[in-house]
Amino acid sequence: MTVEYIRYRIPGDTAAFEQAYARAARFLAQAPQCADYELSRCADQPDTYILRITWTSADDHLKGFRGGDLFPGFLAEIRPYVEAIEEMRHYEPTAVAGPGGSVPSMYEWAGGTEALERLTERFYQLVVVDELVGPLFAHMDPGHPRHVAMWLAEVFGGPSRYTDERGGYPAMLGHHLGKAITEPQRRRWVSLLLDAADEVGLPDDPEFRAAFVGYLEWGTRLALANSQPGANPPRQAPVPHWGWGVAPPYRG
Repeated sequence: MTVEYIRYRIPGDTAAFEQAYARAARFLAQAPQCADYELSRCADQPDTYILRITWTSADDHLKGFRGGDLFPGFLAEIRPYVEAIEEMRHYEPTAVAGPGGSVPSMYEWAGGTEALERLTERFYQLVVVDELVGPLFAHMDPGHPRHVAMWLAEVFGGPSRYTDERGGYPAMLGHHLGKAITEPQRRRWVSLLLDAADEVGLPDDPEFRAAFVGYLEWGTRLALANSQPGANPPRQAPVPHWGWGVAPPYRG
């Protein structure tokens, strides 16, 4: 990804400028090269604006978008303000990024380690007596529920204990290789975990449950694929970090 920043100084009718960009934005919204965009106004200097556009690459912007059918319409809307540009550059994101403290992590919202251990303890009580998924856990380590709670804690923004104490992603992958999990088993696994979440009182607000279920679907579908005979998933990767309704940039 490449982030383009354009700084404008608009000494005149700022309302007209914002309206022009509201019209121009429809061309960005249609562009396959554009990931997202945002126009911000300076609170300290109200005649100054920053337009941020995330492009799939600098070439996709300069050759794809500017050379495509959408650019003429975009340019027609903002042409009166081209001379007001003070800076227009592409920037490459660095590894220095992360959420701030104003938004609780899913780990905190769920209730922390204690809540996740309650969840996994009840979940595996349901699992071992289930005819469909129970056979997969016939020889389960007694500590397995606590270890899965550690994994979920790290995934949802809590302590990195699964990486530090249990071996991280390679260890979790090793539990699935060669298991030949079936789609009905995967679905039952998800269903039982959601039943356990209800029984132990995990938060049931729509935002948390939507993000929680999103991770379960994402993670179990990877586990299903990785468990098949002949599967050759990457052996080294970080533990994924899951946020509020956003899948991580996590590639095998």
